[in-house]
Amino acid sequence: MSNIKLFDSRQIRTVWNDAEQKWYFVAADVIQVLTDTPNPTDYIKKMRKRDELLSQGWGQLVTPLLVDTTGGKQKLNCANAQGLLRIIQSIPSPKAEPSSFG
Repeated sequence: MSNIKLFDSRQIRTVWNDAEQKWYFVAADVIQVLTDTPNPTDYIKKMRKRDELLSQGWGQLVTPLLVDTTGGKQKLNCANAQGLLRIIQSIPSPKAEPSSFG
């Protein structure tokens, strides 16, 4: 089941994982909302170069899941809440500060 969540009125695509009973969030959507980057994929590449530990653990943080897109279902890198928190730690953005979530 796919769903859309809003953060600052911007869409973040989500997928419910029945087996784990957890929501997964499209990593690129979260990056785009927090950084205002026009190219979240490029931002992720640069972020992983800056943060070696993040890059080493990337495979444990994100999972390719089928997500509804305008072009149909596609596999996109998704992270659960715990994985997102680790990714967000590597984003130098005021939107990624704890006060933004309260």
